[in-house]
Amino acid sequence: MTTTSRVKRPTIRDVAAKAGVSKSLVSLVYSTPQAVSQHRRDLVMKAADELGFSPNFLARSLAADTGTFIGILVADLHNPLFAQIVDQVRSALEAKGEYSFMTSAMLPNAAGEQVIDSRTVSALIDLRPKSVLVVGSIPDMHQLSALPEKVSIIVASAIPEDLPRASVVRSDDEKGMRLLIEHLVENGHKKIAHISVNDGLVAKSRRDAYKSVMTEKGLEKYIQIKFAKKATETAGLEAASELLESKDSPTAITSYNDLLAIGAQGASGADVAIVGYDNTFLAELRQISLTSIDPGNTEIALKAAELLSVKLIDDGRKSKTYLLEPKLVIRNSSRSLAKVH
Repeated sequence: MTTTSRVKRPTIRDVAAKAGVSKSLVSLVYSTPQAVSQHRRDLVMKAADELGFSPNFLARSLAADTGTFIGILVADLHNPLFAQIVDQVRSALEAKGEYSFMTSAMLPNAAGEQVIDSRTVSALIDLRPKSVLVVGSIPDMHQLSALPEKVSIIVASAIPEDLPRASVVRSDDEKGMRLLIEHLVENGHKKIAHISVNDGLVAKSRRDAYKSVMTEKGLEKYIQIKFAKKATETAGLEAASELLESKDSPTAITSYNDLLAIGAQGASGADVAIVGYDNTFLAELRQISLTSIDPGNTEIALKAAELLSVKLIDDGRKSKTYLLEPKLVIRNSSRSLAKVH
């Protein structure tokens, strides 16, 4: 196709002319749709659809005084928990007429370890989002401090380090671990171990909760914590194998997340009760049937979307932590001690 024959891309002026409205109204429909009546929004969107018009949100964000999109940084695209939260947040934002731009904040280095992708984070900051969502634990999160104070930062399913301005939406880990351990104790278990990881404050929070509840239940002498190399199924298999090969092997294992617990199932067979945390879609698969804590993933996503859509600085509210009520979902993996032996 030659330069002269190339079809010209429709502009915002074309949409305004076809819809019979002003250019500024079309701009308002895309930047602040709630400020425009439904009738006029429909006129503009119908004209845009017929012309094949698609606004360049990133370019408009750079040119505007305030950002026009919401940035989403994900710690691990392979974690089904984070994928579920991101999908629900984006759907909720779309329903509010908000545009979101999602990218991974991590990448593997030469040794195969996940490290922060500083260039991607810097690029997101440079694009001037109007608010930012961080899903999961990301090291060096303080980089986001470079964002203007008027840009709200929401962290979902993680505890941010060195970023006091961020508001947090996550599960109440102490209550979640309490539900798991009380369930196992009711099923006759005392020798209950825990598989954790060294990375992130959420892992530490759940680990501390495990120790606290075990001590409260008079089971302090049975506390066993095995650190996995990563929060993955393979690492969970290795950690559980070491626990079960020890002289004082447990009859039940709690885990930092579902992936570690699923790996632990591979090491234990039918001999040990296994429970996870996060209640991902994997947990409910018939072949896995993993008892797990539902941290309220849908509620976390909806609350995060709500916070992303308001200006926390402008209305005088400071950063807050929202702890959502977890629920125990019982499946076949947490068999009673009587059935184990």
